[in-house]
Amino acid sequence: MEVGFKTDKGLRRSNNEDACFVMKKDKVFIVADGVGGNNSGEIASRTAVNEIANYVETHPLNEIQSVEKVQEYFEDCMKNANFKVLELSQRFESNKGMATTVVCAYVQNDTIYIVNVGDSRAYVFRDGVLLQITEDHTYVNTLLKAGLISEDEAVNHENKNMITRAVGADYTVDADFFSLPIQVDDIVLICTDGLYGEVGEDQLVAALKQEKSMTDICNELVEMANINGGSDNITMVVLKVTEEDVK
Repeated sequence: MEVGFKTDKGLRRSNNEDACFVMKKDKVFIVADGVGGNNSGEIASRTAVNEIANYVETHPLNEIQSVEKVQEYFEDCMKNANFKVLELSQRFESNKGMATTVVCAYVQNDTIYIVNVGDSRAYVFRDGVLLQITEDHTYVNTLLKAGLISEDEAVNHENKNMITRAVGADYTVDADFFSLPIQVDDIVLICTDGLYGEVGEDQLVAALKQEKSMTDICNELVEMANINGGSDNITMVVLKVTEEDVK
């Protein structure tokens, strides 16, 4: 598997409240986007990715085979991360109200599993087509699905950054879970809204279809996001599936 990753604070933010974690040996990849005042979003995102990584290290995945068992595993993993972020938000006044999005990808044989909470996204790029796997947990997406606003209105809506689910926001966490087959040369992109909010689908496709290393593609996507405004932190992990991954 070829892997690239990059995080950048963008042009408008004074600090970076995104986080990512790459566990190449375990084939687990995590991206998070923290929210909260006093830089506590930074604490929330880093706590979540560290807790997920620690859980994977202490609860080996290689014995888990069925889709149902993988889903149960990541539900427990997310509950653990949620508890830790919530605990820290309640213990320290400066962290009050902090939370974070999380999107996590796990590759096993010829299948990829995606878990997400919030509006960080997972995509699969295959044969020139970019498919968004996750669904944004946002107020605006709720309005869009209900037919109350148009897609054009959603793009410029005043509450477009308001998320409806987050890790650490409540005592329970409701994560979406997806499993889908992958094949050689598929590219998986997991990212925060600082990327897709600035870089349109056509530009994403143009970058992903290039014969470049995953690291070079990450660098190019960050540059695109900043050229287009860089209004938020930008974080991504990009994976290219090889023959070894689907044996």
